[in-house]
Amino acid sequence: MILGLLKEYGTETRVALLPETVKAFIDLKVEVLVEKDAGNLAFASDADYLAVGAKIVSRPEVFDKSEVLLQIQPPTADDTEKIKATQVWISAFNPLWETELVKIFLTKGITTFSLDLIPRTSRAQAMDILSSMATVSGYMAVLEAASKLPTFFPMFMTAAGTIRPANVLILGAGVAGLQAIATSRKLGAQVQVFDVRSAVKEEVLSLGGKFVEVEGATEDKAAGGYAVEQTEEFKKKQQQAINDHAAKANVVICTAQIPGRKAPLLLPTHAVEAMKPGSVIIDLAASSGGNCELTKDNETVVHKGVTIIGQSNYPAQKPIDASRMFGKNVQNFMKLIIGEEGELTLNFEDDIVKGTCITHKGELYNERVKSIIEKA
Repeated sequence: MILGLLKEYGTETRVALLPETVKAFIDLKVEVLVEKDAGNLAFASDADYLAVGAKIVSRPEVFDKSEVLLQIQPPTADDTEKIKATQVWISAFNPLWETELVKIFLTKGITTFSLDLIPRTSRAQAMDILSSMATVSGYMAVLEAASKLPTFFPMFMTAAGTIRPANVLILGAGVAGLQAIATSRKLGAQVQVFDVRSAVKEEVLSLGGKFVEVEGATEDKAAGGYAVEQTEEFKKKQQQAINDHAAKANVVICTAQIPGRKAPLLLPTHAVEAMKPGSVIIDLAASSGGNCELTKDNETVVHKGVTIIGQSNYPAQKPIDASRMFGKNVQNFMKLIIGEEGELTLNFEDDIVKGTCITHKGELYNERVKSIIEKA
């Protein structure tokens, strides 16, 4: 099998595979073509890739010679024209939202895998890019909040008096939220956490956070650990509780998202206006609409003294470790489709392979994506 590693575009600094992971593929008898300068922004040079046995080629050559094409971002419009029906495309292209792209893949008969839909099962944990990247985002969100806040995070006992610790409110206790709790506590802040899933309460408490409970949440075991849509009655009770706690917080970190849907609105404008001047909101759900009504994706907004940062790609700010984690996830996933002699083996009897596959030979394979497209 020939694996083609593509250079990312725009402001993306990560690369899907660092040289250390490329070597692991070569050890599996896979030939790896790396687009020239693909790893530069992640501090991996062409010489580093050559040293482990990869070949450095132009972008057209990667498209022309590769059996499998790999990058982090979705393909551009130009890229989709270059992909052949005989090739396999692997990236994180958010098919629950990017349904038009999925339709293009279908029309062209391209086999595609979207790494952001790897099933969230125990067996798939080592392949879960969402968890890996959420870890980076949760960590970075706290560091940015601490740098922007006009007060300290920890308590200080000084000759000039006592400095009280910052009060951090975290909305959503998924991987990003849990990492944000851990990092906030390490920096000495007091942390309160909202989540509609009661199952995460123990994890929140174990990290030193206070779990704020709102009775009446709907939970769905079939959702695979994700949050689900809630009743209107619960939303009203939740909203009031969030408003009350946000008014007392110095920092609010928003992480709540529902796959395939717009992010739930948890901080309306009036709640922001009730916050203390100088407070900071970090909205990790910015790319899907944001948990805060005033959020603008990849922008910083200051509203009546409150700084609102919409940031959907913190991993790009830590390109080495983020690329390392992403690449290890990719390696663990691709082991499922690489045979003993390095050949491509698509075993759709494997639940992870089938669950991650979006399109194959003109058919939709992922049931969640299929249901969305059929309803459209």
